[in-house]
Order: sequence, then C-alpha cells, then structure tokens
Amino acid sequence: MFWSAPLSGEAVRIDARTPPEACADMAEVRHGVDALDRALVQLLAERQRYMEAAARIKPSRDAVHDDARIEDVIAKVLEAARGAGLSPAIAEPVWRTLIAQCIAHEFGVWDATRR
Repeated sequence: MFWSAPLSGEAVRIDARTPPEACADMAEVRHGVDALDRALVQLLAERQRYMEAAARIKPSRDAVHDDARIEDVIAKVLEAARGAGLSPAIAEPVWRTLIAQCIAHEFGVWDATRR
C-alpha cells in the first residue's frame, strides 16, 4: 500500500514492512518504524497545513487558543487510541504536545498574515 501526501506528491510505502508480531530481528523492527515515521511526517505536515488554514480563517488572535476544542480533540484521540490499541499513556501526552506546538505555530502564522 502507498500513501501519498497531498501537495508534496511524495508517496510513502507503508506496506513494505514486516508486521510487528512477525518481526524476527531488529532490522525488520527498525525498517517498520522508519516507514511509519515517514508516513507520520507526511500526516503531520498535512495537519500543520490545516492549522495554517485555521490561522487564515480565524477572525481574532483570541480564537487561536481554544481550551474546549483542545479537550474535545484529546477525548476523540483517546477514543481512537482505545480502538487502535494505543496506550493512553502514549497518546495523551503526544497529542497534548502536538496541540501545544500547533497552537504556537498557528499564533505565528496568524501574526504573520496580519502585519
């Protein structure tokens, strides 16, 4: 299976890896992790572009940080994590950090587009 990121056009092959439960050595583990990391980078870049769109659309700087939305995102992520078998001890701090960094980026974009 290939996954293509919009705009970049870069195809990331994520099926050319051994499933974790079938890995027999560290080379297979590392190959799988590296392939997934490349796919995650593409997904995070797309998420960043949505934050840039939000910065363009939001009418005021005060709208950039939204505590209710943050908690809504975390709740949805934790629900998805449970369904996928991802530990909430990994999911929640990763997404809280991701959200904090995205908000900081969005503030920068919001400011830059209104100078």
